[in-house]
Amino acid sequence: MAAADLRDELSCSICLSIYTDPVSLPCGHYFCRGCIGRVLHLQKEMDEGPSCPECRETDKRILEPEQDGPGIFCTFCIHSTVAAVKTCLHCEASLCDAHVRGHSKSAEHVLSEPTTSLRNRKCSVHHKILEYHCCEDGAFICASCCLAGGHRGHRVELLSEASEKKKEKLRKVLEKLSPEREETERGAQRLQERRRELEEKAAIETERVTALFRGIREELEALEKRLLSDISRQKEELTLTELIQQLEIKKGELSREIRHIEELCNMADPLTVLQEQWESHGAAFCGAEEAENGGREREGTEGSDTEGREGTEGADTEDREREGIKDPAVGDLDLGGISETLLTGLAGIVTRVKGWKIYGQEATDLLLDIKMVGDSVSVSGDSKTLSYSVTEQCNLQTAELFHIFPQALSTRSFPSGRHYWEVEGSESGEWWVGVAYPSTKKNICSGYDKKYWCLYRWDSNQYSVIHDSIVTILTHRASCRRIRISLDYEAGRLSFYELSEPIRHLHTFTAKFTEPLHAAFWVGGTNAWVRLIN
Repeated sequence: MAAADLRDELSCSICLSIYTDPVSLPCGHYFCRGCIGRVLHLQKEMDEGPSCPECRETDKRILEPEQDGPGIFCTFCIHSTVAAVKTCLHCEASLCDAHVRGHSKSAEHVLSEPTTSLRNRKCSVHHKILEYHCCEDGAFICASCCLAGGHRGHRVELLSEASEKKKEKLRKVLEKLSPEREETERGAQRLQERRRELEEKAAIETERVTALFRGIREELEALEKRLLSDISRQKEELTLTELIQQLEIKKGELSREIRHIEELCNMADPLTVLQEQWESHGAAFCGAEEAENGGREREGTEGSDTEGREGTEGADTEDREREGIKDPAVGDLDLGGISETLLTGLAGIVTRVKGWKIYGQEATDLLLDIKMVGDSVSVSGDSKTLSYSVTEQCNLQTAELFHIFPQALSTRSFPSGRHYWEVEGSESGEWWVGVAYPSTKKNICSGYDKKYWCLYRWDSNQYSVIHDSIVTILTHRASCRRIRISLDYEAGRLSFYELSEPIRHLHTFTAKFTEPLHAAFWVGGTNAWVRLIN
């Protein structure tokens, strides 16, 4: 019964549940902060003065919770809402600054920071303030638990002592976490800087690619205009309008002659026909009749010779007739010249695109270091080609570096920055290209050391990549003997590309480089060689 009465006292009359962040009004009634806030907000929307939902007392001092102070108010200031500065765990009351000064100073009246959660500060068995910490059970207990409860005889300590011990441990943890947080913050800053660098690089590369394609489009448009202009010019030069007009005039004349002859053919009066014949077409008809009559006379007297002449004259007459109606000779478009202009223009564009710089840089010019080569190789006079040698070359200067292995390093090292270089390898034999630290061990072949990163071509057209004795066979079959090696030291990226048509990406190593890198080369087998390309 008493428990039910206590629950009623601790229940909000609005939500009928235990108080959640309780607040009191000037009339002395308590409500959940959220509940009274909603009621006051509803009253404001209805243009009503703020009043207590329980006693209906109206007071302008009633404010919405959002306008109050910290949220926990003095229990004894019943006529105003005064923020509490302490909570007495013994009295289970919150006190403002004025009531704290007049509150009991006895030991049992323990003051804490303002709180509304008092149940977890009292013993659930004896309902007394928790004052001790049981070291054996790790529980918080009251004095009765130590003397007669289940923790009698256990090693206990005051909460303040246990708190100080825990604080000391937390300080040690803090000492470890603080540097870790600083390092994490520095790492985040480095990543942010790296992100900014990548954004700047991406913007630059975007602009470069955009400019490249803009230039290609402009060149293609210029080439298109030039070709169309050539075609138009040739078309104008080869216009057939005048010839067509001449043929049309001749056609009209022939049509008139045909109609006239057809009229003669339809006439019934012989004399008129014969007179028209001699007057209008006498020469033509005479020539025709003479040729016909002469042919008859010679036919009887000359025999086979006459037949031959008749055949010749007939052929000449047919030729003359064909020449009279033959189409006039006209020119044609210079398709060969147009095609040549097109192909030359496209080839120029492709050549300029192929010359596009990687990373906006020129290719790095490298030389082989004759002081860092093995005994089983020879270096060309221009220090560009490394060849396998069956006989040892007695490179005594390199005995401490590579000894018996047919490999070499470049004279130049790369302690930072972005670089690329290109090599060409032999069709026969085997060869490796990549990078290495100069501190690599003398008795380890390139690729089988953690200080080497290599691309290995073997079996004529097969690729593998090797680092620290880990061999990965690539699925791409070799179709070109030229390789581009691209290094970004700060980003820790080493990439290999086959310079085929189109260029193919073969593999990219990612690592954190800690020493300057040299270009590295290895050759093996008869007639095997690797050459640096300018």
